[in-house]
Amino acid sequence: MTSTTAAGPPSDERFNAYAAACAIVASMISIIFGYDTGVMSGAMIFIKEDLLINDTQVQVLAGILNICALVGSLMAGRISDLIGRRYTIVLASIIFLLGSVLMGWSPDYAVLITGRCVAGIGVGFALLIAPVYSAEVSSAKSRGFLTSLPEWGIAIGILLGYISNVACAKLSLRLGWRLMLGIAAVPSLLLAIGILKMPESPRWLISQGKLGKAKRILFKVSNSPEEAEKRFRDIKIAAGIDEDCDSEFAEVPKKESGGKGVWKDLLLRPTPAVRRILVCAVGIHFFEHAVGIEAVVLYSPRIFKSAGVTDKHKLLLATVGVGLTKFTFIVLSTFLMDRVGRRRLLLTSFAGIIGALSLLGTCLTIVERHHGEKILWALGLSIASCYTFVAFFNIGVAPVTWVYSSEIFPLRLRAQGYSLGVAVNRLMNAMISMTFISLYKAITIGGAFFLFAGVSLVGWIFVYTLFPETKGRSLEEMEELFGGGNRKSDELEGRV
Repeated sequence: MTSTTAAGPPSDERFNAYAAACAIVASMISIIFGYDTGVMSGAMIFIKEDLLINDTQVQVLAGILNICALVGSLMAGRISDLIGRRYTIVLASIIFLLGSVLMGWSPDYAVLITGRCVAGIGVGFALLIAPVYSAEVSSAKSRGFLTSLPEWGIAIGILLGYISNVACAKLSLRLGWRLMLGIAAVPSLLLAIGILKMPESPRWLISQGKLGKAKRILFKVSNSPEEAEKRFRDIKIAAGIDEDCDSEFAEVPKKESGGKGVWKDLLLRPTPAVRRILVCAVGIHFFEHAVGIEAVVLYSPRIFKSAGVTDKHKLLLATVGVGLTKFTFIVLSTFLMDRVGRRRLLLTSFAGIIGALSLLGTCLTIVERHHGEKILWALGLSIASCYTFVAFFNIGVAPVTWVYSSEIFPLRLRAQGYSLGVAVNRLMNAMISMTFISLYKAITIGGAFFLFAGVSLVGWIFVYTLFPETKGRSLEEMEELFGGGNRKSDELEGRV
């Protein structure tokens, strides 16, 4: 059988600049989210000192954003089906803006938590809509690269947050952390305005029966008229519209309009293919944070302090290294995604994470057992293994989680199915954020990372057992791919 990934005309191999611009602008919202995550890592040091809060309140502050993001992601799926992908990004930007203003003003802990909750709802919207929009404007050949751009945004944002920590640390205690948090309101406002210049997702337009407008956009985001026509035809078939219909507007079968029928087909009466898709999407989002990455991103100053770094300025500089490592390997992964494939990157990533976490756990245990002594080799290996963990995580698990789960759902189930994955992602993020201090106090900091290494091993087995390769496949092929059952033949076909 000839795969749709077979080589087409030379024009099909070109990179579409307009589609790339759409994905880049949509990914800007991820920079704001990443900044908010990264800046909180250092800001918590100063917030604890200024507002005189305890470790439990610090954990709540770190994790509450993700609890609210869970709510936001569940709302965003249905809202994006109702108002469109583009206006959902505008709404997310406005919510972020309000949250940032509240956090920057924060006269006390209660207002700070309220601002963090508002921003969290914006995070839920952003994490759902940016990859979905990018996937829906991209062609199969560039979808892995363009859909992973939101991860670029998160990495850039986290790095900027860490740099902001270092820069604002020299300001007064009262002003420093408030400026760190409040400045995110500026890019939020700019994005809310800028996204209005971008087109709506052609797949969403077709799901609303707006064929003429969708077709014109497809001709802009495709590399050739032939590719645009093929995408147009495939999306119409997936939406239940006659493939020969070429009118400006068309009536969409009632079943395709979303609502309760979508949740029934997703959760109560899924086909075997949809059931497997759901397990893979929810599972990979679970493992993305169950491996403990949030412990490093949010609490790296504490980890480096446990390893033997005591100076506050050096702690913040070491944290910047985490951000640089994350950004470097996220960039590398986007160029590998459509060449190496999603499955191979995930398996390599999990294998590296297992080794790095085991080494980090060992080094931290050694340091902990030599109270008061500065063991330089263990300190150096702790920092190196921490950076190695971040590197392996970002070469595979971080970007592939979002690319894979945004591309595998059928069109009419995509937004709400993807929202379930994002909700699980935020729940796990919140659990790690809100329990890590308590966890390492209970089983030691080394023991915590040994636990994460064990979870990573289960993640490797999960991917090896269930995940087919999706590289080069069109979005409309995914249900058939997951309904196949022969994983090896699926992988081979995905490489054609």
